[in-house]
Amino acid sequence: MEVIQTVVVKQVLTETSKDRLLAKYETKKHQLQKESDQLKFELKKQERMKKFSSEALQKQFDKEVRIRNEKMKLLDFHIEQLHILPIGSELKESEHQALVVINVGDRWDDFMQEKTIVVKDGIVVEIR
Repeated sequence: MEVIQTVVVKQVLTETSKDRLLAKYETKKHQLQKESDQLKFELKKQERMKKFSSEALQKQFDKEVRIRNEKMKLLDFHIEQLHILPIGSELKESEHQALVVINVGDRWDDFMQEKTIVVKDGIVVEIR
């Protein structure tokens, strides 16, 4: 019988992966800043056109800008944590669903243990 089970993929932190993650975080942060600036520009544009209620429009745009600012703060926190983590640390990267074959006589406890794939610089180094 085949059963679907969740498999955790962990990444071993190396200098290469650390640099790649920092670049990814900085790119996301830059994109969020651009979106925030664009929203502010659009708000001013809409206010000049006076098509919508100024107060409701202001609240909606403020909410969207606030959401992006919170995401940027979270990215700053991730960047700080990445600088603190020692090389060789394992970071949870993602979770995937996998088909696992179960047969009569298999140990159920072994099946129920969390399955983990450890990746180092894009290469699978261990399956637990």
